[in-house]
Amino acid sequence: MKNVELLSFPNPDALAAAAATAWVDEIESANRAGKSHCVALSGGRITQNFFLSTTEKALARNVSFKSVHFFWADERCVPPDDPESNFKLADDLLFTPLKISESQIHRLRGELPPEDAVVQANSEISSVAPVENGQAVLDLIFLGMGEDGHIASLFQNARFEPEKSAKCNGPFFFVPDSPKPPPRRISLNYNAIVAARQVWVLVSGTGKEDALRKSLNAEGQTPLGRVIKFRTSTKIFVDINVRI
Repeated sequence: MKNVELLSFPNPDALAAAAATAWVDEIESANRAGKSHCVALSGGRITQNFFLSTTEKALARNVSFKSVHFFWADERCVPPDDPESNFKLADDLLFTPLKISESQIHRLRGELPPEDAVVQANSEISSVAPVENGQAVLDLIFLGMGEDGHIASLFQNARFEPEKSAKCNGPFFFVPDSPKPPPRRISLNYNAIVAARQVWVLVSGTGKEDALRKSLNAEGQTPLGRVIKFRTSTKIFVDINVRI
């Protein structure tokens, strides 16, 4: 597909190292330009490798992360110290070793009633990230992809209305019925992902070949396929073989 940059690697470590190097390059570029860098992180198995590699490379290159504001593509409705928390993964492997200031971390508060957490998250992102046509625009969103082609907590039953992005109530919404446990989650919506300046998808592990192939098809109707269709460019890092 013309609007996809597909980068293939032999294993998860090589994938994570390449994505980490590219991200540290982006942060270094933002620092030189004196700009902030608003990013949304995700969870998942490959994310552990990615965070570890990012920390290693940032420390080795002495790259400051003071320009970075951290958001999340999605979060489970659990406390921040719960093993299921996407925040906890980032805190353990990225924020603590890099000594990231709390003022830069805008976590989704899974311990609150979901509706309250969504209101707070939408208010916070709109006060930090630039807003264009009523939509908060992140510089970079990291996504994983599940065996069914889902991204963030957007499954096949998620509403998809990219043409109404200027009218949405905010980029985050409550997902009460995720088919993958735990069922209660908070997620970025399609509008926010389509609007981001860059979207990088880390696809790792067996069992995802069919979903990735369907996503890369021009008529792909998986959640990832829908995002690709409405973006001018999406970068996908993979360590699996896929025939388009």
